[in-house]
Amino acid sequence: MKIAIAQLNPTIGDILGNSSLILEAAKKAEVEGANLLLTPELSLIGYPPRDLLLNPSFIAAAGAQLQQLAQALPPKVAVIAGTVVPNANAVQLGGKSLFNSAVLLQNGAVQKVFHKRLLPTYDVFDEDRYFEPGENSNYFTLGELKIGVTICEDLWNNEEFWGKRTYAGDPVSDLVKLGVDLVVNLSASPYSAGKREVRSAMLQHSVIGCGIPIIYANQIGGNDDIIFDGSSFAVNRKGDLIQVLASFETDFAVLEYDRAKQDLVGSNQQSAAGIEAAPLSFDPAVGDAEIWAALVLGVRDYVRKCGFSKVVLGLSGGIDSALVAAIASCAIGHENVLGVLMPSPYSSDHSVNDAVELARNLGIRIEQLPIGDLMKTYDRTLGDLFVNTTFGIAEENIQSRIRGNLLMAISNKFGHLLLSTGNKSEMSVGYCTLYGDMNGGLAVISDVPKTRVYSLCRWLNSEFEQGKDDVLWGKKEIIPVNIINKAPSAELKPGQVDQDSLPAYDVLDDILQRFIEHHESAQQIIAAGHEEAVVKRVVKLVTQAEFKRRQAAPGLKISDRAFGTGWRMPIAKVSFY
Repeated sequence: MKIAIAQLNPTIGDILGNSSLILEAAKKAEVEGANLLLTPELSLIGYPPRDLLLNPSFIAAAGAQLQQLAQALPPKVAVIAGTVVPNANAVQLGGKSLFNSAVLLQNGAVQKVFHKRLLPTYDVFDEDRYFEPGENSNYFTLGELKIGVTICEDLWNNEEFWGKRTYAGDPVSDLVKLGVDLVVNLSASPYSAGKREVRSAMLQHSVIGCGIPIIYANQIGGNDDIIFDGSSFAVNRKGDLIQVLASFETDFAVLEYDRAKQDLVGSNQQSAAGIEAAPLSFDPAVGDAEIWAALVLGVRDYVRKCGFSKVVLGLSGGIDSALVAAIASCAIGHENVLGVLMPSPYSSDHSVNDAVELARNLGIRIEQLPIGDLMKTYDRTLGDLFVNTTFGIAEENIQSRIRGNLLMAISNKFGHLLLSTGNKSEMSVGYCTLYGDMNGGLAVISDVPKTRVYSLCRWLNSEFEQGKDDVLWGKKEIIPVNIINKAPSAELKPGQVDQDSLPAYDVLDDILQRFIEHHESAQQIIAAGHEEAVVKRVVKLVTQAEFKRRQAAPGLKISDRAFGTGWRMPIAKVSFY
């Protein structure tokens, strides 16, 4: 019995396009001699579809396309696709109107339907808003093989691995009782740093406990703020990884179930020795290469799926905009990236020179738009109103807003997507300007702490120094060394540096990670060795900046706790930290 995994990149709402991806994969599976093809969760409509599911015509179109797909598939290949199925009992018995389902397509028709039982509502998930949970686990028979079907979260309730039970039911245990030979899982599991290892460890642990092999088919691609890494895999009865698909790329693999051995056999076996539970949180030890790949994929898909072909961003000569420019150049090609340098009277010569050198290294087009005259116009216009006041944050922010307006004008005029360049450290404490540097359609590094920004830039230069990717830019140094070495500054007043108003970034980022991602209280952070006054000030800044974050562009999620879909803090509140 040969089983194929199609690690697809669906586009949300593109029912016809996604159907074509499934059909193409099925034809490939037929050529490879596969009997069964697995695709990701909701592969027909894309994940997460969110409130598209409230549109009856969308649900009807998905149902009609599913029937057409079933008839178009190769007759020798059974296909499991992900889609939504109406809940026929919702009107009479109550409950949600839809199921999140896996459907078995074979011989030109839908042969069997399996409903997702465990519906997550944490972090970016909100499935209880749309779906009714399935009541029972079930399987289908292919040849003599009994194959149990699960969908994503159905595998994430192993009490022994997590040390707790999140849901009352356990679909895997129920399938064991049904005597299945194999468990397959259709998944749309979002990426966060370190999560790939958590997934494999969890399922290896489950297999060792139940003695039934598992095949896990995950989607890849960027959908809004969420990145899916793929990294599909198969685990044999001993808990060994016997097939691992690519991360951050579409991929396809065929493996075999050996009836005599009653087990899966594959090509790249990895031992299950040393498997243990791992915390699901941002791991500082995760390699820069992994995070780089995630961000590149996120930008590429956001640009493509939103219908853009070119991007624009402001280049300040600082490290944040340098990293975003490099990511964008890699994602969509340097010829499609426009960098705009907007020096003010406070901009240093080295910042201008550094930005020009960066653009040269990346091969991107650069335009210079000095803003000194515009600043004078604002001064004259506001002169009578601001008379007898001291130069301060209001005047500093005007500079940022002038730049933001210029970038938006370029975006509107030429149809470029504007990328904002603020990092997570700045977004956390509100070190950013509404309608200024926060302008944009995508906040590329808003989930990347400042210390990681530096790490990524050093890694990038190191990679190219070692000649690992000369094809991309043909340069040994991508980020000018001076950008990495100089003190970070917004350059909105003479001699300004970030540390005039913020703690050192290594201190700030540790406090932020403890507070935001690990939910530690101020007292716990102080007890860990940080100064009381610094901790209380940072916590206050984080809570006060919520109104800014609510108005920010979508940001690519790479941590377990990002300022996006999964962050649901009130704006008007009393801080009790």
